[in-house]
Amino acid sequence: MVETERLICASEDLQERGTGIGFSLPDAGKTQQSGFVIRYDGKVHGYVNRCAHVPVTLDWQEGDFFDLSRHFLICSTHGAQYLPETGRCVLGPCKGKSLQKLNVVERDGRIYLIETTPVESHL
Repeated sequence: MVETERLICASEDLQERGTGIGFSLPDAGKTQQSGFVIRYDGKVHGYVNRCAHVPVTLDWQEGDFFDLSRHFLICSTHGAQYLPETGRCVLGPCKGKSLQKLNVVERDGRIYLIETTPVESHL
């Protein structure tokens, strides 16, 4: 496996419990997917932008992933609530399921997506 880093945004662009930042994910032969990052309790978290219940995006307006209390991520379609730090659904029809977590890192004032691709064998 080979890991590559893709720049998502500058750290200052992602405010605590504020608007999330979306980005496209590599096409794996399926429908094009998107991901997003949010900052919660000082840490950056990234997820695939797809509800664990039905395959719809979470944000009701671009970047609006938090509920009104700013304590949960919420699905705009049916109100499922997810813990921002783990992506686990705690309320709604997908309770107990989780969002698909993305490997993101914050370093040197920037936020990166770590992408993993398989290495082909030439045997």
